[in-house]
Amino acid sequence: MSDIIKLLTVLSFIVLLLRRKYRIGIVLLSASALLTILYLMPPKEIIMTASAAVSNPITIKLGLSLTMIRVLEMILRENNILTGMTEASKSLFRNRKLVIISMPMLIGILPSLGGAYFSAPMVNESTKGLKMSQEEKGFINFWFRHPWEYILPLYPGILLASAVSGLELRTLILANLPFAVTMLLTGFLSSMREVKGNVEYITVSSQKLYSFIPIISIILLVVVFNVELHLSLVILITGLFIFYRYRAGKILKALKYGFALDVILLVLGVMLFKEMMEGTGAVRNLGEFFTSKGIPLMPLLFILPFISGFLTGITVGSVGSTFPLLLHMLHGSPLGAVSFAFTSAYLGVLLSPVHVCLILTKEYFNADIWMIYKKMLPACAAIFLAAVIEYLILS
Repeated sequence: MSDIIKLLTVLSFIVLLLRRKYRIGIVLLSASALLTILYLMPPKEIIMTASAAVSNPITIKLGLSLTMIRVLEMILRENNILTGMTEASKSLFRNRKLVIISMPMLIGILPSLGGAYFSAPMVNESTKGLKMSQEEKGFINFWFRHPWEYILPLYPGILLASAVSGLELRTLILANLPFAVTMLLTGFLSSMREVKGNVEYITVSSQKLYSFIPIISIILLVVVFNVELHLSLVILITGLFIFYRYRAGKILKALKYGFALDVILLVLGVMLFKEMMEGTGAVRNLGEFFTSKGIPLMPLLFILPFISGFLTGITVGSVGSTFPLLLHMLHGSPLGAVSFAFTSAYLGVLLSPVHVCLILTKEYFNADIWMIYKKMLPACAAIFLAAVIEYLILS
């Protein structure tokens, strides 16, 4: 019970600081410090955990990816490439709503750390001239990049769920497909109600179509050639520097823009909080507490993955930490239970205040995160209802 009280205290602390508009990096660093106090971590263990967070390859890759994304954004903006993509989308899709969601969905194909920061300026560009709040833009950017994780084998969460459960990947993908569809439908119902009709048809020159080359290049490098995102961005940005004949001064200006203090604090905050959560054993202890109380199976299939996903903001972390325990209680791998547990984990990730995509979206649009949640909660409730129905049918 003490773990529940401690974690509720930490979450309340996070909520309080976010309400006071503190930067999320500062909030998570402060929450990490609070965890060390509540769990009475020895100084040696604190130093080891902090060192693990800083030296973690994910920390380095995330920091480099976010930095390079900012540099790429500056290059695309300075050379009117974002405008070109938006105009090309208007010609290709015509429907105004499809034009708006096309960018986050396209970027969302890549399981990239910080990809939401890549698509945010494109959403902002495609919604110019529309009476749309920053919170609605933020919701669109966040929500429409995430249906893929239910069904796309490029994402490690579903791969791990398939491997741990022993279910065929194709089978689990088909079971998750209704939730991806539900997510798309709820996204349309929760946003863009005032957006109607088609965009004005314009003839797009081949030069405008060429504006998609940077994104296509990233997809090819990551998906086809299996190059990690941070390296793909370095390769692409180097090519753009050469193509647009950037001189040394302009290159330094772009790199300086990329290496922002907020990015460094954000990465350190997210990774340190994650390491502290694992180091204290908070998530593991919660699992042991619930099972010891003899709680029925279905609530556990929701509660354990959801809480783990909510606290860490990472699908693969939630699957890895809770599925072995759940599968032990199931005495097998029934499809309905595995799919329901995966959906529960992902709902927790979507609603997590430490989900990197949500943090970056909130930061970019300077949006009120509570107004974004106001749109997300009914949409998540619809996905949960679909998951319950499928679980009951398959069971």
